[in-house]
Amino acid sequence: MAQNVTNVSQTEEVSSTRRVIAASSVGTLIEWYDFYIFGTLAKIISEQFFPKDNPTAALLATLATFAAGFVIRPFGALFFGRLGDLIGRKYTFLVTLVIMGGSTFAIGLVPGYKTIGFFAPAIVFILRLLQGLALGGEYGGAATYVAEHSPAGQRGFWTSFIQTTATLGLFLALGVILVVRQTLGVETFSDWGWRIPFLLSALLVGVSVFIRMKMSESPMFVKMKKEGKISANPLAESFKKKDNLKMVLIALLGATAGQGVVWYTGQFYALSFLQNACNVEFVQSNVIISIALLIGTPFFIVFGALSDKIGRKYIMMAGMLIAVISYKPIYQAMYDEAALKTKVEMIDKTTIETKEAVKGTDNVTTTVTKKTYEDGTTYKETVKLTVPIDPVKKAELAAADKLKPETKKEVTLPQNSYYKMIGFVLIQVIFVTMVYGPIAAFLVEIFPTRIRYTSMSLPYHIGNGVFGGLVPLISTRLVEATRPAPGLPPADPLAGLMYPILIASVSFVIGMLYISNKTNNMDVE
Repeated sequence: MAQNVTNVSQTEEVSSTRRVIAASSVGTLIEWYDFYIFGTLAKIISEQFFPKDNPTAALLATLATFAAGFVIRPFGALFFGRLGDLIGRKYTFLVTLVIMGGSTFAIGLVPGYKTIGFFAPAIVFILRLLQGLALGGEYGGAATYVAEHSPAGQRGFWTSFIQTTATLGLFLALGVILVVRQTLGVETFSDWGWRIPFLLSALLVGVSVFIRMKMSESPMFVKMKKEGKISANPLAESFKKKDNLKMVLIALLGATAGQGVVWYTGQFYALSFLQNACNVEFVQSNVIISIALLIGTPFFIVFGALSDKIGRKYIMMAGMLIAVISYKPIYQAMYDEAALKTKVEMIDKTTIETKEAVKGTDNVTTTVTKKTYEDGTTYKETVKLTVPIDPVKKAELAAADKLKPETKKEVTLPQNSYYKMIGFVLIQVIFVTMVYGPIAAFLVEIFPTRIRYTSMSLPYHIGNGVFGGLVPLISTRLVEATRPAPGLPPADPLAGLMYPILIASVSFVIGMLYISNKTNNMDVE
């Protein structure tokens, strides 16, 4: 009889945990969807909200606005983390959901630069900051809430479902954008259709708010509140006490900073690299990322569950180390695969029309037409020229002959190259799952319940929001710095990898030295 009661109790506990996971995950997924629409549509947003006379400057300004949402996240972590430790987890991340959804919906309504001038980017910037503040409070609340509902010894497994929501949110954003774009057509989508994914946020948030209103408060928080053990000042207790501040710094520099750059390199920078360096066509590049994310997402749960058995540290550190070693070879292979299919038009004193390169060749034979203008007459001479496919040699040749690239045509990859690109991105997503799958369980276990929301949120959002969120902007600027002259191809398209490799390397060393591989039982606090 006692055995039956125990089995029923365990079944009810698992069922309750599953309901908590589902409710928390749906809301968190929608918040990530809202947050990532902006980055996915960065190119179109730059055309809508910034002057069009300098596309590169407009894109960088858009990426800076995108990055601002990341940079502000630690402030959201402090503000909402404090509220979460004072009034409860449930209502705090219910508020963040409403702020996020409202801001995203509003971006879809902002008139463009042509209509209201510089007020357009200013309004979008403010709304982006609100998105960042909301996300700063959301993740810590969701991770803490789920962890405090999870059975002891299974915290890595259950919290890993929350870890999937960021990737699934990006996947959802890509999917909605592609469906709307294909339905309306490229021109209509670029004109006004891009607003639809933002406006859809209102419906998604409404559903999520309804679900979250039915959730109960964390049992650990309720118990602590009944016992009168709630922290009077979570901020002071988190960051003024030496031992806790030490753990915050170790968590940041030894885990979340490296995890953040690996996460954003493997997903956002991979998409940017496909579109800007490899010139892969818009739809195909997004589908490549989407398929890789779909295949790779279950590994968040695999590594989260594995961390319950062998510890969090070595899985996260292995992911960082492999990423550091592998990034350059992977991205070089991606660039080489696309370069063999890319057509480049160059015009100035000399015009080169390149034929599509055949896979396996080292050079492309092109027709060159030289134009010389003397005394109003035009003299034309057509010759054959062999252009190396190697990007560095091509840039040198262009500089030597004073060639000015006019356009880079988007290329649609053939089936073989298409599958290879999916594989290259999937490998990076696996790195992401290794560093990100166990991170929530790791963070909630190293901080006490009374200040957990505040203490874990700050290192997570500095690591992901600042170190990770700046990957697209810093990496793009590093690549731009290698251009031999304006308009020419970059001398080193892989220069952007210097930043994530450096941060992940430092984080790996600190993590190996100072992070323990033991998992803690929060129930005995």
